[in-house]
Amino acid sequence: MRAVPFAIFIVFIALSSLVPEIGPQQAAGDLRWLEVLRAASVTAALVFFWRGYGELRAAGDVKPHRWLLAVSCGLAVFVVWIHFDHGWAVVGRTAGFDPTGADGEIDLTLAGVRLAESVLVVPVMEELFWRSFLLRWLDAWDFIAADPRRASPRAFALTAVLFASEHSLWFAGLLAGLLYNWLYKRTGNLWVPIASHALTNAALGIWILATGNWRLW
Repeated sequence: MRAVPFAIFIVFIALSSLVPEIGPQQAAGDLRWLEVLRAASVTAALVFFWRGYGELRAAGDVKPHRWLLAVSCGLAVFVVWIHFDHGWAVVGRTAGFDPTGADGEIDLTLAGVRLAESVLVVPVMEELFWRSFLLRWLDAWDFIAADPRRASPRAFALTAVLFASEHSLWFAGLLAGLLYNWLYKRTGNLWVPIASHALTNAALGIWILATGNWRLW
């Protein structure tokens, strides 16, 4: 259940990389609407399986200082993301997501969907897969019963490295993986890394919209 929304997300990414090659030139522009379908599909999967995500439905109380940790980590990842975006810290290049139209103006619908997906959908989807599932599954087949606060160094490191490999900005991705892992391990509450991840993505999305640095989207 925790892998299905993530798998849908990856399928759409793979599909988007193929469309420009097999379609006409206009397909690259139309491809942006694939993002809308991706957001809707992943959201539908999360809603469908929501009853199975016990750690989200029974999160319990979180002390204020732990939310401060989430904020600090989320902003730290954002700062690294926009400063380590070249040279050795990057593997490959992506065109990113450009929501502007032929007139150079930002398409508010496209931009809004992209921002909403990155802030409200992606953090939940990725934290369910990377932290709730993989981090615990690497230590125990019965990962549901595993306490994230007892995650082994091996599971901690491997999850962070694999999370980094998902991003072209591998160094920033590695730091994000380490910090989100640490938040989950320290608090035992999945909502804390989700909140931190959401803050990173919100800050990054707003910065991209303000600067037009589409390649980071």
